[in-house]
Amino acid sequence: MEYNKTVILKDGRTCLLRNGTEKDGEAVFEIFNLMHAQTDFLLSYPDENNMNPEEESKFLKEKTESENEIEIVAVVDGKLAGLAGIGAVGKKYKVKHRAEFGISVEKSFWHLGIGRALTESCIECAKKAGFMQLELDVVAQNASALSLYKSVGFKEYGKNPRGFSSRTAGYQELVLMRLELD
Repeated sequence: MEYNKTVILKDGRTCLLRNGTEKDGEAVFEIFNLMHAQTDFLLSYPDENNMNPEEESKFLKEKTESENEIEIVAVVDGKLAGLAGIGAVGKKYKVKHRAEFGISVEKSFWHLGIGRALTESCIECAKKAGFMQLELDVVAQNASALSLYKSVGFKEYGKNPRGFSSRTAGYQELVLMRLELD
């Protein structure tokens, strides 16, 4: 899926939101690892990344060619500032209406509106792709993310008290959220 949009950030800078392409593989690989080292709220640690830059390029190419999945990159001053994407839960009839949503923003770009812009872009793409429901899990202690997701309409539908097992914080509760798109 292809996407291209420009937004103005809280500090007045311009942010380009576009689908990641095959050419972005190395940069996406690097920022993915950086972001996953900056917070304990993401799914994995950098040493658990099972992709290399070439595999990341292939992944981005597949997402660009997909009719219903996407990986969006946020670019500020020529640098990658964040990533977000939607992926189908499955292809079977009973779940093909559902998509999963994931997002991360590089720490030096926090609180500028990039997270909101990426979230809104993914919602737009999920609707365009024909999904009826967008889903995510968020660490309960991640107050900023919870506030953002609620503000765009996501609703909590459950909690998993031992959703993550952090190397530093022990078990972390996950809040399960969904957004109806129809």
